[in-house]
Amino acid sequence: MQTLWEDLRYGARMLMKKPGFTLIAIVTLALGIGANTAIFSVVNAVLLRPLPFDEPERLVKVWETRYQLGRARNVVSPADFFDWRARNKVFEHMAAYDVGDYSLTGGGEPERLRVSRLSPDIFPLLRKQPILGRAFTQEEETNGKDLVVILSHGFWSRGFGKDPAVLGKTLTLNGVNYAVVGVMPSDFRFPDTKVELWAPYAPNTNERANRGGHYLEVLARLKPGVTPEQARADMTSIASALEKQNQVNTGHGTNLFSLYEETVGDVRRALLVLLAAVGFVLLIACANVANLSLARGATRQREIAIRTALGATRRRVMRQLLTESLLLSCAGGLLGLFLALWGIDLLLAINPDNIPRAEEIRPDYPVLAFTLGISLITGIIFGLAPALQISKQDLNESLKEGGRGAAGSLRRNRLRGVFVVSEVALSLVLLIGAGLMIRSFIRLNQVNLGFNPDNLLAATVRLSGSKYRDGQPRASFFEQVRHNIAALPGVLSVGTVTGLPLAGGLGSRYFGVDGRPPQPPGQGYNASINVISPDYFRTMGIQFLRGRDFSARDVAGQPQVVIINEELARRFFPNEDPLEKRIVLSGNSVLWTIIGVVGNVRNQGMEKEPRAEMFFPHGQSPFNFSTIVVRTKDDPLKLAAAVRNVAQALDKDQPLYDIRTVEQVVSNAVVSQRFNVILLGVFAAVALILAGVGLYGVIAYSVTQRTREIGVRMALGAQAGDVLRLALGQGMSLAFAGVALGLAASFALTRLMAKLLFGVSATDPVTFAVIALLLTAVAFVACWIPARRAAKVDPMMALRCE
Repeated sequence: MQTLWEDLRYGARMLMKKPGFTLIAIVTLALGIGANTAIFSVVNAVLLRPLPFDEPERLVKVWETRYQLGRARNVVSPADFFDWRARNKVFEHMAAYDVGDYSLTGGGEPERLRVSRLSPDIFPLLRKQPILGRAFTQEEETNGKDLVVILSHGFWSRGFGKDPAVLGKTLTLNGVNYAVVGVMPSDFRFPDTKVELWAPYAPNTNERANRGGHYLEVLARLKPGVTPEQARADMTSIASALEKQNQVNTGHGTNLFSLYEETVGDVRRALLVLLAAVGFVLLIACANVANLSLARGATRQREIAIRTALGATRRRVMRQLLTESLLLSCAGGLLGLFLALWGIDLLLAINPDNIPRAEEIRPDYPVLAFTLGISLITGIIFGLAPALQISKQDLNESLKEGGRGAAGSLRRNRLRGVFVVSEVALSLVLLIGAGLMIRSFIRLNQVNLGFNPDNLLAATVRLSGSKYRDGQPRASFFEQVRHNIAALPGVLSVGTVTGLPLAGGLGSRYFGVDGRPPQPPGQGYNASINVISPDYFRTMGIQFLRGRDFSARDVAGQPQVVIINEELARRFFPNEDPLEKRIVLSGNSVLWTIIGVVGNVRNQGMEKEPRAEMFFPHGQSPFNFSTIVVRTKDDPLKLAAAVRNVAQALDKDQPLYDIRTVEQVVSNAVVSQRFNVILLGVFAAVALILAGVGLYGVIAYSVTQRTREIGVRMALGAQAGDVLRLALGQGMSLAFAGVALGLAASFALTRLMAKLLFGVSATDPVTFAVIALLLTAVAFVACWIPARRAAKVDPMMALRCE
């Protein structure tokens, strides 16, 4: 222990004698360690930490499948859920839930709250109970006995100041009074962090028998000893039986996935790619510091030789050198931890809603242990090779006056060359990965959306209360809102839509074509459905191809009309004009006449091809919710308050929510891709800088070491250009070797990120070529600066110094 303490004291003194080297090494390591710690904090919270429930490995989500429509995860109808729950033999509990927005009134300004309706079984299923009051009872799954709510801890704190007397108080939601019966703990965030209230899912008799409406998600807990494969087999058997019993279930299957898989989603691959990227940055940082250590070691040859002459063994010298490396890495780790804390906040600010379990990301004990461990490993990685090289030297040669040009120096130069080649190769892999992501992101943003998002304001309203239970009051409200907003100064046009493009919430229906043979249930024509107002297409800038738009005449009592998109016309009316054709929705006998065809719109995502879509007039199919879209002359947010006031003036209990520009909606649709591009781009830029600095350092040090040789060459007639080519050749040979190695590695590794790309191959030759040329150019600049200095060496001064 005493020896270790002496090594630490001596190492600290030696590092303090070279403050420039020490500072550069610590900052370089801090960048690598900090980036790794920040990304590991996310990986730990999202991928490694168990879900916050007892025995989470037994929790699964059960989905309906419709493979003929390309859907492996389809929401479930109420009737199917109740059959699943009654017939299965593999689940301890099974519960259904949905999420919606409710209007809270009766306490001043109306407020929009996110509410989840769920089966009472959810609480024993998740093994979570309220910290105040009680959970729902089975009796409250009955319609009419379900007027109770449980508060989230956040809403209890915000709305009631954590008042324990909140039990029994009444909340008015959508015009209906609910009694508060419980408060959940602060760590209960189900099904997402935005839910503030829970109410029982209690469908009436008609809803319980509904197999056509699909809107429920289903969670289940496996019985002890039951495997997911056994559960899948049991659910497949139930689905087959239901398919035989009900025509509407034709083509409907089931599948299940662990709740962990569902929570993590597609982010796993992106996080692992980012973790690999920061690992490369750390390796590059290690190579840089190792090069610095080798260069510094050349100045300590006499010191090491004297220690050896006085009896120090090679093992003892190596331990001293490794101790100094560990001191550097621990200092870099401490600074890196502070950088990581800032980096975590930055990560969450860049991508707040698309990182699952983001609320659990924090620098906890595993993260601190990771930082300590990676700091120690880093110290060994960058310290071991220099320690082996420096401690292995000829004692007599090192003690001679001219020993600095000995074979050991040549060996160190070769080792530094290996480090530089590795840096360049790793940097190229990172740069190509970032280049592919950037090209993919550019391609994604060049996709034709089918509408113009500029100067568009969107605001959603969901009508609630007894006066909006029928269709006519709903249609009248939205028509009046549209008319009043259109009269505002600066408004060009106004429309309403139930499913705003790229915002989700679009349903689909099977349909038939009048005059054609009926299609088998579950295997016929299928298209997305949307309900819109007149002027919606003009407001959104959606191209009208032929036919006419909806008008004020298209209301209840008039002929039923529908507009289709170009994709539906292409798929289901090839080589014929769809205008005046009539369609019928499944489960209905009403005929809808096609009066127009519009251009395709990217509804489901910018990376997904447009689906077949049908548009129905709000006057004939009035919903209780719609998104109001307003096209303005200039900044649409300037009219947000005025638009809100128009709706409040018509009915103060119907608040507008999700007021945002459509440009923000489009931006949010690519937030995950933007997050990946930004981080990979930053890491690649850091790697490029470190590689350039490392290459510069090696050539600059080599020029310093070869000053006498250069002087001799020039004294014998070598020209400045010859010396310039000599130094450049040394550096560029290392760069070319690194680029070649990096291209081979990139060709193999970038295939792992193929699923993250859009419109670009993982081995895109343009990206590979451009990035290789970029790195070569940076390497040339890094080599040219010290090479130019070498070409200016005065031979007389060089020989005199020696």
